[in-house]
Amino acid sequence: QVQLVESGGGLVPPGGSLRLSCAASGRIWNIDAMGWYRQAPGKERELVAQITDAGTRKYVDSVKGRFTISRDGVKNTVYLQMNSLKPEDTAVYYCNAQRVGSTTWYHEIWGQGTLVTVSS
Repeated sequence: QVQLVESGGGLVPPGGSLRLSCAASGRIWNIDAMGWYRQAPGKERELVAQITDAGTRKYVDSVKGRFTISRDGVKNTVYLQMNSLKPEDTAVYYCNAQRVGSTTWYHEIWGQGTLVTVSS
């Protein structure tokens, strides 16, 4: 069974930085795309950043120039480097993997979420 294990959340002051990590465990031979979503209190979950197996990246407009997504294909791990954090970045961040090939195919897998709080 494939699982996504996230780490790196926490409390950071405005202007600070955090790095989130998400590792996919299990016998995996394909992941089409990995990414990060976030959900703030009272708001819908939104895509923050995504990277495909070909290296194509996309970001939500509000984080462009501040966040960078990267991926280690050998380790099946995705990272989100978050700089110049703002209070409005406060949310639970969820790792996501799409079209995962293992002992079976998974259309989509989610991590358990990690809380990021930006506050002084």
